[in-house]
Parts: sequence; C-alpha cells; structure tokens
Amino acid sequence: MYGDAQSAIMSTVDLEELPGVGPATADKLREAGFDSYQGLAVASPGELSNTADVGESTAADIIQAAREAADIGGFESGSDVLERREQIGKLSWGVEEIDDLLGGGVETQSITEVYGEFGSGKSQVTHQLSVNVQLPEEHGGLDGSAVFVDSEDTFRPERIDDMIRGLPDEVIADSLDAREIEGEPGDDEAMEALLESFLDRIHVAKAFNSNHQMLLAEKAKELASEYEDSEHPVRLLCVDSLTAHFRAEYVGRGELAQRQQKLNKHLHDLMRVGDLYNTAVLVTNQVSANPDAFFGDPTQPIGGNILGHTSTFRMYLRKSKGDKRIVRLVDAPNLPDGEAVMRIEGGGLMAE
Repeated sequence: MYGDAQSAIMSTVDLEELPGVGPATADKLREAGFDSYQGLAVASPGELSNTADVGESTAADIIQAAREAADIGGFESGSDVLERREQIGKLSWGVEEIDDLLGGGVETQSITEVYGEFGSGKSQVTHQLSVNVQLPEEHGGLDGSAVFVDSEDTFRPERIDDMIRGLPDEVIADSLDAREIEGEPGDDEAMEALLESFLDRIHVAKAFNSNHQMLLAEKAKELASEYEDSEHPVRLLCVDSLTAHFRAEYVGRGELAQRQQKLNKHLHDLMRVGDLYNTAVLVTNQVSANPDAFFGDPTQPIGGNILGHTSTFRMYLRKSKGDKRIVRLVDAPNLPDGEAVMRIEGGGLMAE
C-alpha cells in the first residue's frame, strides 16, 4: 500500500487470532470485506455486531485487538503526519491551471466532489480521470486502475476512446510501449488494442438504486483489496452521480433525516476505500436552485452539510461560452479558493 509495513498490515490475516473470533465469525467477517486488521480497526462496534452476529461488547473487543495489532488509533507527531502525507498521490486533470488550483491534482485518500448543473461537464471529468489515472506518474497519472460506479447511465466506452486519441502523441507512444503494444500513435490497429487495454483497467458497475449503490461501495473495497498487490492497483474510485438515487427515493422533509443518514454512511464507506488503499475518490453531485437567493449564483449542491463536511475538496463547474467551462475550487482544507477555465473538446478536457 504505502510501504512494506503497511502492505503487511493490509494483507489477508488470521482473524481467528483475535479474541472472540472463531472460524464461523471469521468467515462472516471475510465475506463482509473485513479481511485485514486495519479494516476491522476502523469499523464501529454496531457495524461489526450486525455483520458478524456477535454482541456489541465482543465486537468492541475485536476492534480494540485489531487496533493494537495494526498499531493505529493513537496520537502521532506532526512530523509523522507529514511523512505519511508524502505517500499521497496527485492525479492530474490534464489541465495545468486546474491542477494548480488543486495543489498538483486530485489527491488520493480524499473525497473530491464535483458539482454543477446538467451539461456542465461532470461526467466528462470522471471519464478523463479514468483515463489519466492509468498513465505513469511522469505524465500526471498514478499507474493504476479505476472503479466507476454509474448511477445515471453515463459511462461511455466510446468517450474513453476519444480521450485516449486526444492524448499527446508522446503520451500515447509511451502507453503503447508500457503495454507492449506494437504500433505508433494514429495506427488504427494499435489504437484499438490500446483502447481495449485502457477499458480493461476500468471496472464499471451500474447502480440501480441507493441501496445497490451503497452495496457497490463495499464491492469497490473488495476490488481494491484484490488488486492492491497487482501492477495496477485501484487508484481512482468514481461515483457518477453520488446523489441521484438518494434524491429520487427520499422525497420531502419527512424523509430528509433518513436520506442524510444513509448518505453519510455511504460517504464513509467511500472514504474508507480511499484511506485504506491510497485511492482518490471522485464523486459528482447534482444541484438545485435556491429561490431565496436574490443576489449571486442561486445554484446549490445537493446533500447539505453531510456532504459539505465529508468532501475534502469541493469543485463547482459552470457553463461558459461554447465549449468553455469555469472550474471553481469552493472548499479545500489547505488551499485558497480560485477559478480556472477549461474546454471540453472531442479529445477530452483541454486548457483554454
């Protein structure tokens, strides 16, 4: 994961060594995706109790033992935090001005929210980053694979093809060499093989409702665990769109509390994937118009404070003239607000 010590922690472990965990309980935990001490260490007693069919007291003992085994849960110095943050990857948008806004690109171990009205380019961003994450670091990528949770039927392999062909020739040539594909940029046979290679590293699942979407977040964790020690670990988890099903299924103020509770759990499941597997989590969000806003932009993201507090970075896309889009960094823990301009062309996201 981030080093030999972390890899040892995250590898499949003998859960039966924990107090109160017998073979049957261990099987239930593994089936639920708890196959490491670190995964157990960050679980809640209630969650573990329901999953493994044990009492909350026993669940709390299991979690405490896992924390001791994984050596997490205590305080650490600021220097230790800085050293750990040096392991964080930065995924490029492919647009220098936007990368500058984000301090180098989309961070791993964080949730980046991209919101805007229909047609503002949110799905274009998810497609572009699904391509970029597979590029080597010298070209702004993370040399990894992507998981794409599709709740609005937005994923299009044809768009991935367009964006691959829109990459600079140097990047295409390096990608062909890295994947041992004979040919040159522009060679139709080589480009078809390159497209297939890129698509093989994008794992797509369509979410049919909010409960299914939450289940897919758990499946994404299993997939990240499966690919963790591979040549191309999962470095990007996209959810497009995060709020569509929740917004459609929980209507009115009477169901708002239940919607927010489920959305909160879903976000923490996504965050867990980012934390445990050094993955960048990118979610798109729908918007609504605030009728009480007499001045300024009335557009507001869905999800309320739950999403606002959980997202590490919030980015607002809005339409401009023609193919131009204004990208505004609305919130970040260590970066100033700012704006940049990008264009959405046939070949993908481009600088102005």
